[in-house]
Amino acid sequence: MHIIMDTRKPFVSFILAYYNLPVQMLCECIDSILALSLTADEREIIVVDDGSKVSPMNGLMQYGDDIIYVRQKNQGLSVARNTGIEMATGRYLQFVDADDCLLKVPYDYCLKLLQNHSDADMVMFDFTSTNESRQPMPDDVSCTTGVQLLRHHNIHGTAWGYLFKKNVLGTLRFTPGIYHEDEEFTPLLLRGANHVYTTHAKAYYYRRRPHSITMDTDEATRQKRHDDRLGVILRLKETCDRIASDERMALQRRVAQLTMDYLYHIIVEDRSVQKLSQCIERLRQEGLFPLPNHHYTQKYAWFRTLTNHALGRQLLIHALPLLKKER
Repeated sequence: MHIIMDTRKPFVSFILAYYNLPVQMLCECIDSILALSLTADEREIIVVDDGSKVSPMNGLMQYGDDIIYVRQKNQGLSVARNTGIEMATGRYLQFVDADDCLLKVPYDYCLKLLQNHSDADMVMFDFTSTNESRQPMPDDVSCTTGVQLLRHHNIHGTAWGYLFKKNVLGTLRFTPGIYHEDEEFTPLLLRGANHVYTTHAKAYYYRRRPHSITMDTDEATRQKRHDDRLGVILRLKETCDRIASDERMALQRRVAQLTMDYLYHIIVEDRSVQKLSQCIERLRQEGLFPLPNHHYTQKYAWFRTLTNHALGRQLLIHALPLLKKER
């Protein structure tokens, strides 16, 4: 398969943010991109080394002109991705974490969607924690606007779950220095997409590592995650206050879901009635609590009901840590 494209620039720019990982993982990531049904002219692979203690350059010499490597001072994932955005010349962008991989058969399926639908601003696909590329492709493709997707569905928060046109970005960039930067970036990205094609094809291999930042249980790190989640919610709420009604209703749903998620993590990670009460009071002052009375999902509805009452909050603190969180 070859993509019909503007020959003056690559069809897809792949942006890989790298920091202090085994070089072999980065090479596996690059190899998964090179294995796709894109020619050298159709792809652009940008590796942004965010100030790793040891440069991976020696391990990357084998790729020659197949990659663009840039090393910068350590400034975090957001800045590394922003650097990649500024460097990218492709029509479409794809973020890939350097310890993950793209899966050839399902990802080529996503590329085929772009080939068959010239109006596509974005393809939203699924992920898997199993490195298995050969899987039956689901016949479930649908098209909607980003606003309608936000308004009526739960979305993937991860930025790497989307293959999207660079011009959809406009001036949007990742907020530097925070965790959960994707949760702020992704809904704002969707606002600008008029034609989003969705599929359940599991095109992305997400490698769960026990020592990743999302698994870190250090108290200071945990508190920063809480603070950054709240910061994302407040900034999205500010955006809601200055946009048109249809977009506002769509983004308000995402704000409500992220607020529920914020409270969920306070409950399961801190297990403190006092801490939960303090967070709820802060949300109340910001006009974010009680959670809006909408039946977005069954889970949202019962969580809203329980958090509205002291007895319900006690029940959640005792029960939720014992349960596995839904994906």
